[in-house]
Amino acid sequence: MGRSPCCEKEHTNKGAWSREEDERLISYIKAHGEGCWRSLPTAAGLQRCGKSCRLRWRNYLRPDLKRGKFTEEEDELIINLHSLLGNKWSLIATQLAGRTDNEIKNYWNTHIKRKLLSRGIDPQTHRTLNAASSFTPHNTNNFQLLDIQGSPMQFLPNNICKVSPIINGASLSEESNSNSSSVVTAEEHVSDGINLELSIRPPSFG
Repeated sequence: MGRSPCCEKEHTNKGAWSREEDERLISYIKAHGEGCWRSLPTAAGLQRCGKSCRLRWRNYLRPDLKRGKFTEEEDELIINLHSLLGNKWSLIATQLAGRTDNEIKNYWNTHIKRKLLSRGIDPQTHRTLNAASSFTPHNTNNFQLLDIQGSPMQFLPNNICKVSPIINGASLSEESNSNSSSVVTAEEHVSDGINLELSIRPPSFG
């Protein structure tokens, strides 16, 4: 059985709050505190849902709310917290005085994501974009790599090309369809510090 609704929908106002309603809510909370949001509307003489009163107070009316644009310091703090907590906006809001979770979430989606992308950073992983896939060959007909001795290696269309980027001890791999009986290995160190181990190996039968 689900939780019962906090109010009778047919007896509540909907839509924008009036100045009179705001003043009633502010006066009641100043005198009695937030208390129970289910019973607050009736006690304050408001024909509103308890949830509506809570959101109106916390997001618009409480006196400690910070108004105006986010500062650069707030931007960097949000980025750092998001890299640790992900989309846990309520937890992030506890570290930014005067900012609400909803306000931070909206600001993240409209501004900070663009800022990170302009820096070449993935907003979800906080890693450099295409770091793990920038050296993956898709057309082995024209792909060439130098072996350990510095000699050119030819990748034939029928070979299996296995690319294993090793990043912080974790490896990824891609394979293309092929048939071959030769085995060749090589290492390529890319300028951004990604170590790619590539090999051509025979297919397994059976």
